[in-house]
Amino acid sequence: MGRTAGTSGDASPSGPLVAAAALAEELAGDDAPTLVDVRWALGAGAEANHAAYLDGHLPGAAFLDLESVLSGPVADSREGGRHPMPAPERVREGLRAAGVRQGRPVVFYDARTSVGAARAWWVASYYGVPARVLDGGLAAWERAGLPVETGEAEVVPGDVDLSPGGRELLDAEDVRRWLEGGGQLLDARPADRFRGENEVVDPVAGHIPGARSVPSTELLDDHGTFLPAEAVAARLSQAGADPTTRSAVYCGSGVTAAHVALALEARGLGAPAVYVGSWSDWVSDPDRPVATGPA
Repeated sequence: MGRTAGTSGDASPSGPLVAAAALAEELAGDDAPTLVDVRWALGAGAEANHAAYLDGHLPGAAFLDLESVLSGPVADSREGGRHPMPAPERVREGLRAAGVRQGRPVVFYDARTSVGAARAWWVASYYGVPARVLDGGLAAWERAGLPVETGEAEVVPGDVDLSPGGRELLDAEDVRRWLEGGGQLLDARPADRFRGENEVVDPVAGHIPGARSVPSTELLDDHGTFLPAEAVAARLSQAGADPTTRSAVYCGSGVTAAHVALALEARGLGAPAVYVGSWSDWVSDPDRPVATGPA
């Protein structure tokens, strides 16, 4: 696997995050970005996520389902993890249905924490689509006193084309080589799951030996917006990682890994490689090593 590209850093001149007020100004301009709502909660299902979108969303935003567009089919063997990297045909069809057009920027958002939006940003960026994330999601938009619409938005189908390789995508063998070469690996799951104390999703508890625990939620403030660069760097240092060293990131199934990748890239700490199969893929092979306890 090991699909790499020259990771060019920011997905746009202003970086991968945009604040609500700045986005509102862009939407009033001639080159307004396409808005895509990626409301998602683990286990909630597409129907519940879509219902939340219908209750209130940014004006003109289309709904995009993370499970069916931003994830491939789950294998019976569990190889590839619970949210496998989606094929380009699946992503292209989903983005076009959401109105994403070739050469026009797109902004993804979700309810508040940007977890679902980060997965959309990473997958779109991997496929060469210039993408950003609304920092703080719908909650930040509403706090700024900006308008919200209900119901289904009228969306003109897009014509976006994809070009794979815009981010570095790792598989399990790539992770092994990464670690053997002295690479820095971050685990984005909650700390208790990293330590193997409370595994509620996957069949094996613990973490990849050599990884450092950097829970993605600890990179957000109380409003669900990303912490400033100094605070993100400090969190990496506290975990025993070097903020000046490029990282690879994994989580349970490649969703919160994208969230940490977004935080690091947005705060100038490099464009991390992402192990999309993550822990759920790692433990699909019983011969792969597993560690428990703190790093």
